This record gives sequence, structure tokens and C-alpha cells, in this order.
Amino acid sequence: MADRQTIPVTIQGREYRVRSGRDPQAVREAAALLDETMERLHNRTGSLDTVEIALLAALNIADSLVGGRGRSALDARCEKLALAIEAALEAAPGQS
Repeated sequence: MADRQTIPVTIQGREYRVRSGRDPQAVREAAALLDETMERLHNRTGSLDTVEIALLAALNIADSLVGGRGRSALDARCEKLALAIEAALEAAPGQS
């Protein structure tokens, strides 16, 4: 496993620092996918609840991955998304 490093990413206008042994570009791409999906859902629903939007984004991304891609691609994308979601939830106010 590669050495873990801290990778800065921006999701919903907030910077998060993700520790990962993955390729930094892959982590940034996962964060960008999450950010774009959350922005689209925020615009569509008008919700200001970041956790609600993050959960809806996760469901949307998982649904698109399940619909026809290979299992290994699904696992890789889900792991990237999980990293981004964990970072967002850890930094959310009131979360420990």
C-alpha cells in the first residue's frame, strides 16, 4: 500500500483534507464528482441540508454505477466516493 498523504479537496465551497494512499488525482476526481452531483441536487431540490444532499448524491452516484458498469469499476468509484463523503461528514458542524 502506498504511503498515505493529505490531499486537499473542495466540496460545496469548503476545503477538506483527505488522507489517502490512493493517487491524489483520483481522490480529487472523486471529490469533483461528489461536488458536481451535490450542486446539481441542491439546485434541483433547493435543500440547504448538506448531509441530506450528500446522501442523495451518494445514492445518485451509486445508482449510476450499478447500472451497467463492471464490478471492479463500481468498487473503485464507490471507494473514492466513500472517501469524499467521510471527509465531508467529519467536517460537518456538530459531527465528531
